[in-house]
Amino acid sequence: MLSWSGAHDFRIQVGLTGQLSGHVAFGLNEDVAIKMASAMMGGFPLEALDTIGESAISELGNMISGNATTLMYNQGLRVDITPPQLLVSSDHSGPINQAMAVPLIMGGIGRFDVLMHFGYSDKVSIVS
Repeated sequence: MLSWSGAHDFRIQVGLTGQLSGHVAFGLNEDVAIKMASAMMGGFPLEALDTIGESAISELGNMISGNATTLMYNQGLRVDITPPQLLVSSDHSGPINQAMAVPLIMGGIGRFDVLMHFGYSDKVSIVS
């Protein structure tokens, strides 16, 4: 597990329930958030992350998490997600203090970190 320093301006946090429990979060800085929100709104230029931009990047976390749980379901793992929460840097007191971190570098946009902290529920049979 990697310690997460909380060096992101924003964190989109989604809870996991079912056969896996925990959280997944997407950490990004403001410039990346603005570029991603702009891309999600058809390239509409944004100077700052407004309420609509915040909603767009929250929805991105929801879409990624929803697609991941669909893939898990297709593999026999039943997992549900909670609605995304957008946290700003001063609000990073949530449940993810230690996480497996996967950095994604997107050309023309920047770094987007996927932070995962989860465990198996007692409802899971692990087949080796």
